[in-house]
Amino acid sequence: MSVDAFAVASDTGRKRRRNEDNYVAEPPLFAVADGMGGAQAGEVASKLAASTLENGRDGPLRGLERVAALIQEANRRVYERATSDPAASGMGTTMTVALVEGHTVTIGHVGDSRAYLVRDGRMEQLTDDHSLVNELLKSGKLSPEEAEAHPQRSVITRAVGTDPDVDVDAFTIEAHDGDVFLLCSDGLTDMVEDVDILELVDKNRDDLDRAVKSLVAAANRGGGEDNITAVAFRIGPDRADTEATARMAAVEPDERTREAIEPEPPVDTMVIPPERIEQELLEPGSREARAAARREPVDTTSRVRLALTMLVLLAIAVVLLVWGLVR
Repeated sequence: MSVDAFAVASDTGRKRRRNEDNYVAEPPLFAVADGMGGAQAGEVASKLAASTLENGRDGPLRGLERVAALIQEANRRVYERATSDPAASGMGTTMTVALVEGHTVTIGHVGDSRAYLVRDGRMEQLTDDHSLVNELLKSGKLSPEEAEAHPQRSVITRAVGTDPDVDVDAFTIEAHDGDVFLLCSDGLTDMVEDVDILELVDKNRDDLDRAVKSLVAAANRGGGEDNITAVAFRIGPDRADTEATARMAAVEPDERTREAIEPEPPVDTMVIPPERIEQELLEPGSREARAAARREPVDTTSRVRLALTMLVLLAIAVVLLVWGLVR
């Protein structure tokens, strides 16, 4: 078996000024990277990660070792840039990778981008989100309905480039003829229900270009709150003398999308390291979701006290001034 078709669509969405998603679609290697960080650092992180995969896709390793090594190398490069460039401090990226080798598809994963398998009219989420909300779900602290609207949906527990080393989830799937694999950023999955993703992919399995464009359009109709990227590829019989057909669509926002763009996105991805997960589980609503990937807690109480103190001092000064004028 081999990849007999693939397609890509990527869009800024309706709320973002820039697209910080990047992707790789070079059979047998596919990937999605969703960057995070202030200014343009998220875009830099995801681009560095994607270029690492492209440059290393012909390495000697195979399977699990190859995928894990590629993601570790991406982590090293992003981390080195983040620690050497003040403008890129704190940046990172999610990364979901698929490597096709014969009947085997190897998946590597860090963060909350996802990999899905569509087979025989059903869809399975292959990856496990490395996110605070997913930890809350697994611990029973949140219901699925509560998770959908949780204010900390963008908090992830693992990312490429935020630490010197990264823990990579890697596993293999035995592929069947006709299987469709979908890699996507959370800009899709936060806006479109799984049942609708399945419908759009399954009914367009013979036209993956239409499938990924339909997914992006559905995410924008749902609100388009984040960048949206979808990479789909289909497994077919070996064709030694035929190149895989491909459609790559860099979807541009329509005019309504451009009018809805805000100067700065209200919420961006941030990372909570694993050692702080338990604290978040005990107090899931105690922190503000922040735009930058910062690690220090937000001390809202101190800020309120400082503001009140300043107001009191100002009032005293006004009273003294009036009293002096009266005298």
